[in-house]
Amino acid sequence: MHCSSPKMVCETKIVADEHDTIPGTKKDSIIVSSSQMWTSSSSSPNTLEGKDVRKDTVFIREFERSDHVEVRRIFYEGIMERIPNTAFRGLKHQTQTQILYAFLTLMCFVVTKSFTLTCCTPFILMGARYYFSRKVILSYLDCALQTDMADIEEYYMKPTGSCFWVAVLDGRVVGIVAAQGKEDDNAVELRRMSVDSRFRGKGIAKALGRRVLEFAVLNNYSAVVLGTTAVKPAAHKLYESLGFRRVGGSEEYTLPGMSHSPLERMFFQIRHHRYRLQLREE
Repeated sequence: MHCSSPKMVCETKIVADEHDTIPGTKKDSIIVSSSQMWTSSSSSPNTLEGKDVRKDTVFIREFERSDHVEVRRIFYEGIMERIPNTAFRGLKHQTQTQILYAFLTLMCFVVTKSFTLTCCTPFILMGARYYFSRKVILSYLDCALQTDMADIEEYYMKPTGSCFWVAVLDGRVVGIVAAQGKEDDNAVELRRMSVDSRFRGKGIAKALGRRVLEFAVLNNYSAVVLGTTAVKPAAHKLYESLGFRRVGGSEEYTLPGMSHSPLERMFFQIRHHRYRLQLREE
């Protein structure tokens, strides 16, 4: 089952509320389940007519071709944030790398006996981390923009059991998320979730995640899965608040564009986490 015949319009209403808190966000949102708002396409434009809708109301609807430019922008900006996050924030979780960098700094002093060079060594190491993070992540971004993010309709809207949604605030797209069916284990994968940095803290990401969960239930999937290389704890708190549980991870995850050269191994490390939310037993 996919949102089709008769054509259905799926909307989730989110009203920003400054008094409630979501783990990992600044503010929560009041969510009206989209399953309560299913209407035929002929009546959907008037669904909220005559109602008092606040200006900060956000709606989640299916992707339309006219959304493509804004969707790519949000995706691009979200991926670009990973460069400094991976280079600098990620180092906090890499004890062995910290020890290696400390050893290299000490060796610099032993060999050169120069306080100036020794003090510069950490900055050189951080610069190398930024360079390699940028190199790999730009390659990954280029790959994504030439595959599924180049033709969202073909990858997500046409296949049965997949879909792509956008969050719309005051007429503009502020968030994205995709669901891709995995026939091998009757699961749906949550993909490409991102929210415009100017509109975070309103519960939009959580509502996008809930939309994928509702889609999975409506389409009789037994589980929702996702993989992430996110460094920020807020991202992991978001998944856990939706009911996901971490089921594994890898320190050897390969992104498109990785060469695994000795220098890259020294200055670019990425940890991949796998999450799963079991909806029902098979």
